[in-house]
Amino acid sequence: MAEKDTKKDEKKSSYSAKDIQVLEGLEPVRKRPGMYIGTTGPEGLHHLVWEIVNNCIDEAMAGEANHVRVELLKKNGVRITDNGRGIPVDVHPKTKKSALETALCTLHAGGKFSEGSYKVSGGLHGVGVSVVNALSTNMSAEVWRDGGAYIQEYKRGVPQYNVKKVGKSDAHGTRITFYADPEIFSTIEYDLKKILDFLRNQAFLTKGVRIDVVDEREEVPNYYGFYFEGGLLSFLQHLMGTRPSIQANPFYVHKEVEGIDVEAAFSYTNDVESEELSFANNIYTPDGGTHLTGLRSALTRTLNDYARKEEYIKESEENLTGEDMREGLVAAVSVKIREPQFEGQTKARLGSVEARSSVESAVSEALKEYLERYGGDARKIIEKNLLAAKARKAAKAAKDTVLRKGAFEGLTLPGKLADCSSRKAEESEMFIVEGDSAGGSCKQGRDRRTQAVLPLRGKILNVEKARIDKMLLNKEIRALVVALGTAISEQFDITKLRYHKIILMADADVDGAHIRTLLLTLFYRYFPKIVEGGFLYIAQPPLYRTQKGKEVQYIFNDAELQKVFAKYGKDGVNVQRYKGLGEMNPEQLWETTLNPANRVLKQVTIEDAVATDKMFDILMGEEVGPRKSFIQANAASVKNLDV
Repeated sequence: MAEKDTKKDEKKSSYSAKDIQVLEGLEPVRKRPGMYIGTTGPEGLHHLVWEIVNNCIDEAMAGEANHVRVELLKKNGVRITDNGRGIPVDVHPKTKKSALETALCTLHAGGKFSEGSYKVSGGLHGVGVSVVNALSTNMSAEVWRDGGAYIQEYKRGVPQYNVKKVGKSDAHGTRITFYADPEIFSTIEYDLKKILDFLRNQAFLTKGVRIDVVDEREEVPNYYGFYFEGGLLSFLQHLMGTRPSIQANPFYVHKEVEGIDVEAAFSYTNDVESEELSFANNIYTPDGGTHLTGLRSALTRTLNDYARKEEYIKESEENLTGEDMREGLVAAVSVKIREPQFEGQTKARLGSVEARSSVESAVSEALKEYLERYGGDARKIIEKNLLAAKARKAAKAAKDTVLRKGAFEGLTLPGKLADCSSRKAEESEMFIVEGDSAGGSCKQGRDRRTQAVLPLRGKILNVEKARIDKMLLNKEIRALVVALGTAISEQFDITKLRYHKIILMADADVDGAHIRTLLLTLFYRYFPKIVEGGFLYIAQPPLYRTQKGKEVQYIFNDAELQKVFAKYGKDGVNVQRYKGLGEMNPEQLWETTLNPANRVLKQVTIEDAVATDKMFDILMGEEVGPRKSFIQANAASVKNLDV
């Protein structure tokens, strides 16, 4: 037995009190920004704007402000001004510094922890403005209150001087100007559409508050303004867009129940899909929560009670389900609640138990009155629900019949699938290819160990217009479902996905674009977890092959082609335009589109699920009018359209 060496190993790393690092002030934010804003990508960058705007909206919800101005400055600066009370500037009793400096330079310091400052607020963690300060190269805070004007400036969260009074003023409010730190963020370019969408929602959710937006980044500034007196009712009209409602009168309620401000609105369309949005203290909760559960419960119970009372449902018949009630429903619910309990720092789901009973009570009572007052609308809603129930039962029976007949029996891989030899999903790829010609080239040019190829014949079924039973009878879709390995609908299991890269590869023409859109619709509607998991990609085959003497280049866009012309001149370059993948031989396809070292792939993401859902409705739905308007509005921006 070897003796234990009692000598200290001088090379051993030490671990004692002196090795415990203490991060002071805002250092933790710069060290681990993801802990505070989720990501340092574009979403995190825009989160800085949301944090400051939320503070302004908190003032508005407290009844202290009615105007917010957001300016996008040159050099990627942002200036946000409100006409609220202004951040206090007197000395804080604990920190012995100005309250303004304390709020902007200390984590978990803010008026939202005090009982008297805000009745309701979105930013309860007290990290908002201080985090923005920490992640900005430069920031300034201007305050007007108590007859004076005050200012303080910061660099990466460090104050450059004490808060100073710069004059007298009868105004009141706060202005924050900041420049995001390029050392922290992958981009500091702000997306105007994203900002406008967010601010429009805030205006809808805060009655009577004007929000102005000025984009000064161009030579001529662009101005936008939002102001809505109708609150959530105005928001519902916005969500409905051009979709016709089956109701003459939309449902709307706004009342306070047990200290919780409840606002809800809904309308029904003839669509199959539903659209339900929920907000808590003006914060969008994409995963719903107790407030949305309360709305759904009230809807299901009240409509069932009315349907039985009016004998739309007989005593021997079963109740309508929540699924039946939600078909074609466009709804929004908003609660304003003291000290809401969110699940996670991103506040994606509301967990406050009391919100459910308050929403359920408010909606149930108002909906009973609505159904009695508007008998014609009530009849159309119940008939819509009954039709949905009938379709649900028929679809389930048909789906069960299809499955019993062996649509996926034995999970035998389709014969057209040229599978890869690897059984490790994390390194395996499946190319979904249009047509046998491209499929043949792709099969010959691929890496057989990790790359599988599934050629599809023609255009698959448009699933936006078909129920699942009809969809499962489509041979191409069935082959795809079997190849994926996840099953579908209630049996879907993401852990059984056979490939962690599913790559859509279609021709660069109108038909190819249509096929790609049909496939994207299928994945978005029936395999959303594949998209959310980052497993879906779109291949970017080259548009051109250029040759100058012995020098060959593959060109992926028109801008690159112009550079080639600028270098050699148009007459000196032989240009081949690839309209179809089948025009490339296997070696060319491998070199440009299949080889991981050279290829260009676009990952499909869902940054804004609501906008995506609406876009699929427009492009792939039953209504012709919205699709025609979209085409007319965007026709001028179309590129690479082969006619």
